[in-house]
Parts: sequence; C-alpha cells; structure tokens
Amino acid sequence: MGKHTAIVRWSRGDGDFAANKHSRVHEWEFDGGLKVPASASPDIVPLPYSVAENVDPEEAFVASISSCHMLFYLHKSRDAGFVVNSYEDEAVGVLEKNAAGRLAITRVTLNPVVSYEGPVPSAEQVEALHHEAHELCFIANSIMTEITTNTANS
Repeated sequence: MGKHTAIVRWSRGDGDFAANKHSRVHEWEFDGGLKVPASASPDIVPLPYSVAENVDPEEAFVASISSCHMLFYLHKSRDAGFVVNSYEDEAVGVLEKNAAGRLAITRVTLNPVVSYEGPVPSAEQVEALHHEAHELCFIANSIMTEITTNTANS
C-alpha cells in the first residue's frame, strides 16, 4: 500500500573503533527531507559516545506508537461526533529482557490527556475510542510489544 523510507547516516570520525571508543551519533533523513539528529541512548552507550539530546531508537519507537494511536484516536473521535481540542501523551516504554532473555521494549503505556470542545465522551466512549484506535494503528499491528492505554485523563 505504501512505501516508507529513511536514510540513516553515520561516520566514525576520529574515534577508536577497535577500542569501542567511537561516537554513536548519527542522522535520520526521512522521505520528506526532514533530518533528525540521532544517537544511541546514554542508558546503553555512555557519554561522550552518545548524545542525550538526540533522539534514540528506543524513544523513537515509543513515540511512533503514541503518534499512530493519537492519529487514529482523532479520526475515531471525529467519526463519533466529538471535537478534540488537544491531545498530549507522555508515553512510557519499558526496556527489559523478554521471555527469550533478550533486551526489548516489552511494554508501552500511553497516558493521553485529551480536551474537547462541546460534548465530552463518557468514560465508556473514551475507552471504546482508544480500543478502536489501537486496533487500527499500523505500528501496534506490526509489533509484539504489549501496549496499554491509561484512559483516566482522556
């Protein structure tokens, strides 16, 4: 249906590759031309070989799940006749060993805070809208990570 591309660029620079003392800083370029500074997480590769301010793959993974969910939540809310004014989610991913003993983002919790104009959906309607959004999300359908949505603030 669609093809999505990203170019990932890295170069060693002056680092000592053999001694594992080389930078993990790199760049992502997306098909629309946006360039994003990226790095390994400082939780995995210590400073100065990583950059805390850059996006790391783990947080990008969590953000992509949250973003996909939000876009479908907005769509389903509109279909249900609700007007969403704002949506903010502090999504949290947990990196830990999975059942095979490998490090993985095993769980992601979405914590959306949603404000509406006009009629506000009931708690049951919010739950149903989030469930539908989850079922439609391409990213959620592509992974094995457990995803839960805390709907208390929606």
